[in-house]
Amino acid sequence: MKNPTISEIPEMPEHLESAPLAYENPQFLNSPDARILRIMAEYQEPLSRFRRERIQDTVVFFGSARFRALDVAAANFELLANTGSTEPAAEQPAPLEEIEQGRATGARLRLAGAAIEMAAYYEDARTLANMLATWAKSLPGPRHRFVVTSGGGPGIMEAANRGAYEAGAKTIGLNIKLPFEQEPNPYITPSLNFDFHYFFMRKYWFAYLAKALVIFPGGFGTLDEMFELLTLAQTNKLAKRITTIIYGSPYWKSVINLDVLAEKGAIAHSDLKLFRFADTPEEAFEILKEDLTKNHLNSDYERALQERARRAAAAQDVPHDPAPTAQEILGPDIASTR
Repeated sequence: MKNPTISEIPEMPEHLESAPLAYENPQFLNSPDARILRIMAEYQEPLSRFRRERIQDTVVFFGSARFRALDVAAANFELLANTGSTEPAAEQPAPLEEIEQGRATGARLRLAGAAIEMAAYYEDARTLANMLATWAKSLPGPRHRFVVTSGGGPGIMEAANRGAYEAGAKTIGLNIKLPFEQEPNPYITPSLNFDFHYFFMRKYWFAYLAKALVIFPGGFGTLDEMFELLTLAQTNKLAKRITTIIYGSPYWKSVINLDVLAEKGAIAHSDLKLFRFADTPEEAFEILKEDLTKNHLNSDYERALQERARRAAAAQDVPHDPAPTAQEILGPDIASTR
């Protein structure tokens, strides 16, 4: 074999940097090959936070993201562009000044009236969430019960988080990455503020911890969530009873006629018992309190769980601080990742 000449020997390569660790390589993590890891992360990361924050179950509020609080609506009637968007819509209600001067006509005047009507639902959601959170805080046990949860955006979602926040309770926001500017509402408990890429993983966390749903007036997104969870209940895919309250019967009965589905045989008449209507925060709260107590707090499983908790803890109050991490529990016997 002929030895290579000096001119044929390749030059020594330049210094080679260390390769990034697989879980720190953004090119890989954001690639189609790592999709399964991203999906798993949107399961495991929320699970770890819910465990640390001692969240046992939730009550989920759905509703329109496009309407403001009553005081805001009365001031400027701004209509938002899209679900979760911070941008105003192209079509705007007539402002208060224009209405008072009699210059508002047509569609803009109708939108202004609708803004006031929908803002009233905002206040009802805020009141109901406050009542529910106040009651839930009084329940004994080592974990937080029936935590008010929303999609994390403005409108009815903000109202629900706001009501629970004003009650001094933890409250959850399950936000979603969207292609336009959007941000979580400020009333979410910071340690329970989530942002999802995958809609189906967000839907999973809406359903998995929920013991009740409250469906306020809304649009496509609200209808999507409502019918998806009603379908799960109808097909017995849920291992628990979920109370479903459709709030605002004048709105909903003008939007969809669910009785026709039963009359035409598309659903069974018994399926109409999967939900109940409510028109005041007090009426909705009594339904929630009755059903959550009967179906969950007074169940054999719950009683055994509460008794075990009472034996394990000297106090029955829910701990406010997060649970310790594995590193804090096991100390130097478990290696940290860094």
